[in-house]
Amino acid sequence: MSSPSDPHEVVTRAGGEPTLRLPGVELCKLAVGRCGTDGFSAGIATFAPGAALPCHTHTFSEIITALEGECRFIVEGRAYRLRPFDTMHVPRDVPHHGTNGSDAAPLTVHWVYSTTTPALTRCELVFPHRDCDAPSPGDPERLTRFAVSPVYEPVTGARFRDLFGRRQGCPHLCGGYGEFDPGVSLPCHMHPFDEAIAIIKGKAVCEVAGRRHALSGCDTALVPQGLPHRFLNESSGPMAMIWVYAGDEPERALVDPGCCTGALS
Repeated sequence: MSSPSDPHEVVTRAGGEPTLRLPGVELCKLAVGRCGTDGFSAGIATFAPGAALPCHTHTFSEIITALEGECRFIVEGRAYRLRPFDTMHVPRDVPHHGTNGSDAAPLTVHWVYSTTTPALTRCELVFPHRDCDAPSPGDPERLTRFAVSPVYEPVTGARFRDLFGRRQGCPHLCGGYGEFDPGVSLPCHMHPFDEAIAIIKGKAVCEVAGRRHALSGCDTALVPQGLPHRFLNESSGPMAMIWVYAGDEPERALVDPGCCTGALS
C-alpha cells in the first residue's frame, strides 16, 4: 500500500478471485481505498448471459464504460444500448441498473466510483422502460458515444479520447481511452493527482521510477500523485488502456526520461 511519506505504485491483477459476487454478476475491485486511492475506486464487472443488477442508487457518482458484450444501461427507466467504449456517468442518488442484453455471451464493463468505499442501496421505485439513444435536456445522466468522441494524439502513434470529466458533466474525476501502436509510449510524466490505468487490449509495460511491470487482460496500475511514470507498448500488436484521474481534467507535467527508467532519482 502507498503512503503519503512513501508513495509507491500498486499493481492489481484482474485474473484473481472476484471481490464481490451477486447473482449472475462478478465484481473485481482493481483500484480501491486499500490500494491507496484518493477519492475514487475502479474495477471490472462481468455479467453472465442475461444477468442483471437490481435497480439501485449510490451516495456517489458512477461511471460505466462498456468493454465487451451487449450492455443495456437503464437510468430512471431510460434504456441505453452502450456500444464498446461508450461511457455513462450517473450522478449520486439517481436510480439505475445494468443488464446483459445477450442470452448467449457475457458482458464486461469498467466501472469507476467517486468514493474509496463502494456500496449500493436497492431502489424500490418502478420506472416504465423506454429506449433512448441520448439523454434529453434536464436528464441527470451524461453519455459519451465513443464513435463521435474527438481523437487527439499526445504523441505520434497514440490516439486518445476523453470519455468523462468536467466537460462531460462529471466533476472531480476524469478519464478516457488510449490506444498505442507497437513501439509507442508517452513521454515520462507526472500528475498532481492519483491515476489508475487498466490495460484492456494487448500488453503494456508500466515504468515507474525505475520499476517495470508487465500488464495485460485488465490488469490495473495505481500510480500515486507525483510519481514519474509512463506506459510503453513493447509488443508487436496494438495496446489500449482505460485511464482514470482523481482530477477534473487531464493534466501532465513532462519530466526527464531518466526519472522513469531510474537513471535519475
